[in-house]
Amino acid sequence: MTKKFTKHDNGKRRWRLLPFEIINEVVDVFDLGAVTYGVDNWKECDDWDRYFDALMRHVMAWRLGEKVDPESGKHHLSHAICCAIFLIWKDRNNK
Repeated sequence: MTKKFTKHDNGKRRWRLLPFEIINEVVDVFDLGAVTYGVDNWKECDDWDRYFDALMRHVMAWRLGEKVDPESGKHHLSHAICCAIFLIWKDRNNK
């Protein structure tokens, strides 16, 4: 007689659902920023509208047909995701 498999993971995060090739590129953009400006420099921002502006520049460049940021070689939307993450962090940390 075989035992039935049991695993109590209902309601837990299913990380496998993430498209890791895209997540990797977002992390690449974070790395580029860390090399250029310093690790976590973005947290010191005192004018968060700058990140909103940057997010919109990347979204608009993508919307107008430019897929890749010429400075970084990374997808414009990967940059936009980073900017959105910065703004979420700011919101949650009352900065």
